[in-house]
Order: sequence, then C-alpha cells, then structure tokens
Amino acid sequence: MSELVALLGHPVAHSRSPRMQNAAFAARGLAWEYVALDVLPERLEEAVRGLAAQGFRGANVTAPHKAGVAQIVGSELPSVNTLVIRNGSFEAYSTDTAVLEGVTADRPVIIGDGGAAAAFRQALPHARVFSRRTEWPPDARDADLVVNATPVRDEVLVELGPGQTLVDLPYPRTATADAAEANGARVLDGLEVLVAQGAASFELWTGVPAPVAVMRRALGLSA
Repeated sequence: MSELVALLGHPVAHSRSPRMQNAAFAARGLAWEYVALDVLPERLEEAVRGLAAQGFRGANVTAPHKAGVAQIVGSELPSVNTLVIRNGSFEAYSTDTAVLEGVTADRPVIIGDGGAAAAFRQALPHARVFSRRTEWPPDARDADLVVNATPVRDEVLVELGPGQTLVDLPYPRTATADAAEANGARVLDGLEVLVAQGAASFELWTGVPAPVAVMRRALGLSA
C-alpha cells in the first residue's frame, strides 16, 4: 500500500506537481503517491484534519490556501506550503523561497500580496513590496532581484534588464518573464521555482535526497 501525499488548492487541475513528485518517488524506489485535491475554501479545515485521519504522510499547499493552512495548524509562519504529518500531528513549513539559494538580493522587490508573497516577505524582510491594493505600479529600476508573486501572466508588470534577476512564480511562463529575458535579465521562471520548492518538500517528507534531475526532466526542463 502506497504512502500518500496530497496537494491542497483551488483549482489544482493545472498543477504539474503530481507528475514531478510521482516521478521523484519512483526514482528513489519509494512506494509513495502524490495526489491533487481540489478543496473549496469553506472545506479547508475539514480537508486538513482529514489528511491526518486518513494516514497521509504530508501535503503541499497552493493558492489560495497557504495562509489559511498556517492558521489551521497553528503555525507561526504567515504562509505554509508544506505539511509533514507524524503520528497525527502537523509540522508546517514554507519551501516557496528555496529558489533563492545562491541568488543575490541586496535590493529586492516583491510584487504581490498573497500567500507566496508572504513567504518571500519573510525571507526578504528588507524588500520593497508592491501590490494593487497598496502601491502601484511597481518600481524596480534599482532592484537587483524582483519576485513576481502574482498570478498575472499576460501583462508585463515590470521591465527588467541586465544585472537584474526575476523570480517569476506563475507557470506557464509569463509575459513579464519573456520580456525580462529578451532584455537581458536573468530569469528563474515558475518551473524552476516549482522544482526548488518541490525538492525541498520531498526531502522533508521522505528524509531522502531529492532526485532533482529526474524532477526537472518530468517538467520538460534540462537536467
């Protein structure tokens, strides 16, 4: 019988995490299975409690539930994207910012105000933050790092160039990422973000090193 890990979100049909994580489990010879669960906001607490009751080993959490799950499990984190379940108890983590390893961020800018943006705000407390509810449009002229933590795909939110890095969370790739790359900026797009956070989650659940090359290939990225 497989050990189960869930993805909690709404919607989740577009997610490529099941393909990536199931390829990783197979590569490590683990009898584990990753399943996507579309959970309405009003059913979130029931779903989270149900994971422990049904013997799940862990979960990923995606929009719009990251802040809600943090509250449900009593985490001090503002945003949770990974749960490890041991003996019916929850351990809460955020691996959303794993992609920042090795990235210089002296003058970071974060665009967005959702759960993922909250995780990056905690990791980059000196960042300037822009959102349509606070300050708009974003000003990234002096930024060395820009994190696009919005769901916007078709609008160029900010123009970047050489010497700047864009961490672009949505996938498929956004107009902002395409424009940044065309102008000479370094781009870490949504699939790169997915691999980094997914590898960190995999290791938290299993205690086994993540097969990153396998995970990248499962997403169509070069190993």
